[in-house]
Amino acid sequence: MQQGWLSNWLVKHDVVHRSFGFDHRGIETLQIKAGDWDSIAVILYVYGYNYLRSQCAYDVAPGGSLASVYHLTRIQYGIDNPEEVCIKVFAQKDNPRIPSVFWVWRSADFQERESYDMVGIFYDNHPRLKRILMPENWIGWPLRKDYITPNFYEI
Repeated sequence: MQQGWLSNWLVKHDVVHRSFGFDHRGIETLQIKAGDWDSIAVILYVYGYNYLRSQCAYDVAPGGSLASVYHLTRIQYGIDNPEEVCIKVFAQKDNPRIPSVFWVWRSADFQERESYDMVGIFYDNHPRLKRILMPENWIGWPLRKDYITPNFYEI
């Protein structure tokens, strides 16, 4: 499998990761360990990935892990096709904790809050990690595959 510049850089610096190769648009996709994510986020920002285009989360499989996905873009003046990279950070359902990148990209604020609200990933060091879509008294995580939605008609 062909590796991109980021995967090669991580190998050179002995950072454990997994390359998923390139998607149909030529964007490199990598899996990063949660413990390395905050340092790698800073490195990517310093390298020029100054825009968090999107962040989402999903339930990989019932009883398995949760994934937090970050699409980063390197925006420069006069560049028509900016570089992009996709980072996937996985967390086990029994302790779904991932470092927040709010302090690197402020646009992660609402996006990480939505992922917390829907899937239940706790983003360490996020300044306002609380529900954003569901009511504050909601119990559980609506988009987890092993979550059973309460039947309000039986209440």
